[in-house]
Amino acid sequence: MPTIPIIIIILLGGILFASFFTVKQQTAAILERFGKFKIVRPSGLHLKIPIIDKVAGRLSLKIQQLDVIIETKTLDDVFVKLKVSVQYKVLADKVYDAFYKLDYPHDQITSYVFDVVRAEVPKMKLDDVFVKKDDIALAVKAELNDAMMDYGFDIIRTLVTDIDPDPQVKIAMNRINASEREKVAAQYEGDAQRILIVERAKAEAESKRLQGQGIADQRREIARGLEESVEVLNKVGINSQEASALIVVTQHYDTLQSIGQQTNSNLILLPNSPQAGSTMLNDMVASFTASNQIGEAMKNNKTKNLDA
Repeated sequence: MPTIPIIIIILLGGILFASFFTVKQQTAAILERFGKFKIVRPSGLHLKIPIIDKVAGRLSLKIQQLDVIIETKTLDDVFVKLKVSVQYKVLADKVYDAFYKLDYPHDQITSYVFDVVRAEVPKMKLDDVFVKKDDIALAVKAELNDAMMDYGFDIIRTLVTDIDPDPQVKIAMNRINASEREKVAAQYEGDAQRILIVERAKAEAESKRLQGQGIADQRREIARGLEESVEVLNKVGINSQEASALIVVTQHYDTLQSIGQQTNSNLILLPNSPQAGSTMLNDMVASFTASNQIGEAMKNNKTKNLDA
């Protein structure tokens, strides 16, 4: 009867094999005896009594992430979808609570995230939701920590990773943004045009000033030259009136000669008789005399008015 020992050996081998079990790193195994909690086993090789003891389950001690998408309404009546990422883990010293007190931790966490987000977001306008997303995340974390710590879960971090308004709202927001940028661009262009006009006016004013200064210098040099000419003529016995008449007549004929040399000039009729220079001189003297008389009269009237 050689088959009986073989069967016994196989049974003993199966019992021995069933007596050992392994637990992976960052994992905890829950051991039950006759359906009752016995002990929590950490990572490594462990021994259990076959048939009597049973590994009821295993819990990962790694950090896990749960993404929750919530749709809610803001204070300015805009529907928006938020994606909240919750990072959590099972506490090593509370594996019993995490395994036996809570059947579906994902559903529990999701419920609390919905509750907090739908309580916070309706208090904010859409723009504030984008600005204060960290405040929303902190509120979710605080609420989850208070609720899930009793079940053996530690909330590591909560993040609002996405804010997605209604498509029509996004189109309107993009249009508003584009309009604002066009407005700023128009302001910059207006400032540039204004600066260009001001600088052009400054340049023109400087040009006029320099032109006037040039004309003044030119007239000053002409007067100095006439003065020197009169002094030279006086030295040879010609009095001032005769010298002035001679200079005027000379300049008169020099002007006629200069006009005649211009081949493209239009026809100009000027008096060219010798008396023309004398007449021009007499007219100039009379004009200067009348101007001096008018100036003296205005000065005397101003003095009388001040005395009165």
